[in-house]
Amino acid sequence: MTLSDRKRGMMPDPKAPTDAARKTIAALAVPPRVERLGPIAGRFIHALRLIAVHDRVGRDPVPELAARLGSVEVAAKALILAQAIAATWPENIAVSRFCCRLLSHDETTIGAFVDAAAEGDRCGFEAALDGLVRADRAHRLWDAALALAAAEIRAL
Repeated sequence: MTLSDRKRGMMPDPKAPTDAARKTIAALAVPPRVERLGPIAGRFIHALRLIAVHDRVGRDPVPELAARLGSVEVAAKALILAQAIAATWPENIAVSRFCCRLLSHDETTIGAFVDAAAEGDRCGFEAALDGLVRADRAHRLWDAALALAAAEIRAL
């Protein structure tokens, strides 16, 4: 409602979104960038996209993952985490194109829980998955994300 509307005696529309709501909606419409993630989560999203490309053409992703990630162990742990996600996620995982720096909604959530696991933050991990993955299935993701983080640290 503008000042001139108030002077004319017009009542505000109770269903009209507030400025704060408009800003929140606008922020949600802008996908986050890979650069927002920590290094382990960012590398995993890169691996997840590569796994998706190889899956579409029916090829084994491990050799290329190992070459790009610099470690067979990291490649294997990334593949195990990707398989755990596929087994526990409530729907098919949406991944962005391999060259894209923007994150899909699923990649944003996955990046958040991988970052939390890499920091040993179980509360943050659970918060990232709250309402999406059942609690009795989340332990598999936690274990796989911790294993990936440990492999990444060993590979340094």
